[in-house]
Amino acid sequence: MTTETLLIELGTEELPPKSLKTLATAFFDNIKTQLDSNDLTYSDIKWFATPRRLAVQVIDLVGKQQDKTVEKRGPAVNVAFDAEGNASKAAQGWARSNGITVEQAERLTTDKGEWLLHRATVTGKAIAELIPDMVTTALSKLPIAKPMRWGAERTQFIRPVHTLTMMFGSEVIAGEALGVTSANQLQGHRFHHEGLVTLNHANEYQAELLKAYVEVDFAERQKKIVAQIEQVAKDINAVALIDEDLLDEVTALVEWPVTLVGTFDEDFLNVPAEPLIYSMKDHQKYFPVNDKNGQLLNKFIFVSNIESKDPSAVIFGNEKVIRPRLADAEFFFKTDKKQSLESRLTSLESVLFQKQLGTLKAKSERIAELSQFIAEQLNENADDAYRAGLLSKTDLMSEMVLEFPQVQGTMGKYYALHDGENVNIAQALEDQYRPRFAGDSLPEANIGCAVAISDKIDTLVGIFGINQAPKGDKDPFALRRAAIGSIRIIIEKQLDLDLSELINKSIELFGDKLVNENTANDVLDFIMGRFRAFYQEQGISVDVIQAVLAKKPSAPLDFEKRIKAVTFFGELPEAATLAAANKRVGNILAKFDGQLTAFNSDLATEQAEKDLANVYQAIKLEVAPLMAVKDYQAALSELAQLKAPIDTFFDNVMVMSDDEAIKINRLTLLNEIRNSFFAIADISVLQ
Repeated sequence: MTTETLLIELGTEELPPKSLKTLATAFFDNIKTQLDSNDLTYSDIKWFATPRRLAVQVIDLVGKQQDKTVEKRGPAVNVAFDAEGNASKAAQGWARSNGITVEQAERLTTDKGEWLLHRATVTGKAIAELIPDMVTTALSKLPIAKPMRWGAERTQFIRPVHTLTMMFGSEVIAGEALGVTSANQLQGHRFHHEGLVTLNHANEYQAELLKAYVEVDFAERQKKIVAQIEQVAKDINAVALIDEDLLDEVTALVEWPVTLVGTFDEDFLNVPAEPLIYSMKDHQKYFPVNDKNGQLLNKFIFVSNIESKDPSAVIFGNEKVIRPRLADAEFFFKTDKKQSLESRLTSLESVLFQKQLGTLKAKSERIAELSQFIAEQLNENADDAYRAGLLSKTDLMSEMVLEFPQVQGTMGKYYALHDGENVNIAQALEDQYRPRFAGDSLPEANIGCAVAISDKIDTLVGIFGINQAPKGDKDPFALRRAAIGSIRIIIEKQLDLDLSELINKSIELFGDKLVNENTANDVLDFIMGRFRAFYQEQGISVDVIQAVLAKKPSAPLDFEKRIKAVTFFGELPEAATLAAANKRVGNILAKFDGQLTAFNSDLATEQAEKDLANVYQAIKLEVAPLMAVKDYQAALSELAQLKAPIDTFFDNVMVMSDDEAIKINRLTLLNEIRNSFFAIADISVLQ
């Protein structure tokens, strides 16, 4: 069967840059799904996107579907005919639905009986018949939150549509979508190309648009942008700050990227770098640059959508635009410094953290108390921790943070240093929000850790305490992130802290504001639930995590030690047998409703149980000091020596003896052994 290249392109007004990649990949997925479901084969399929188009190109697509033979089974023969051999109404109705008579039906015989059968050949449809409906369906399923109408049309889409191209090889596929008829006419660059681009063959798509100053391949356009930025940065002896999200957005803003460099007044560098960077990136879509030492330079790189004959005019225009933005940041910084962070505490009384939980001032005071409590446990400066916690939310009332919310905490650090606060307190103000996302850096020092953990625990306890736990995907207070963040800080910074103690202290600080009597357990269970995701991301198997979760150790460092120990144990040759033995013992004990006593060696009658008891007693003496220092790995190594005597015991000893005293004694021994393992983790769940 002959094959050809299929091209589908929708030409529009400028699409939302932050949505372009999502729209393009969704359109691609929708088209691919329909091609596959219609049994249409091809060698390759790819998507394209620019600010003014979404497109899919399919290589070596077959020209039509294969013809198919379809079998439709009818009623059973004993139902299809009466005793005289006349066709029943059921048989006649089935035959009519298939366009045949009952007499024309075939018979299908199986070991379960005989049925009427009709075989029909379904002729495959040509691509030209299938594609228009596929395109309409694919467009209707795009993730568009707010579609719009334009002109007098009732058609709705994310932006007005100007062209539609559906071509199979050199043939234009007749049809329409969103009120536009298919043609071989494409939009070129808005400024560099006059009129429409005429396409003679679907294979010429990229090449013809390049002539019209359109790099239609999103990935290729992005590579060119990165290469240009890096070259421009190299030319000015700088390092460009290329943010992935910003890069995607800029790629979605241009069809013909031309990268230039602009300059701003050096005096603006007296303002902290962070708000300047956010102003350049968020407001203007510029790429800031640092010198080789990581210090911000008074230059910026931007990507234009035109190849100007006078680049200096383009640069001048962008420099003119950025100046008032940076001047705003400078003004906010100078204004904010006139008022100390401490003086802003009273203004926090006017801002609610949550209606039932009080103001940001009250939250700051709770964070201060809990930070002090944590610092004392870590043998850190409790006064500094309290002070950092008290001032933690004050920069939220500054002009700079109101304008650039992303720099909360960071500006607190700068303002604290300006106010004369010590470095530990200032750094803690920035560290309180870390980690902000997966893989983000952690607080630098333990005072910052104390404030960061306190803030997160306070939010968790408060929200659970008023019965507003996250439901489904909804998590307005980012409690999952708070829980994971707390776990990460404690484990990765090696902090000897117990979550139960922190939760109970936090509950105490809330006073009578909490209405959920089960807050402590609910919060601990919620955080425990995050351990699974935390360790799965590290490649730890689920059964190992479940084994430790069974113990519910509330100190994350202790949890970490148990995870490592059980992972180590699981790789030992004795692990499978001992896991099975523990499971067997657990099942036996679950059926026993009597009372266990202390093991009595005098009641041991079989040599195998005597040997097991003796080996266990010796190992127990070795394990006790290891458990005292929480060396769980070494403890499990010692306990692994029980494999041979346990195997021999189960091979030669009847646990459920007719003698009640002997039975209880044997169960007691097995229970003690099982508890020695369970003191570390429930190894019976290991697979």
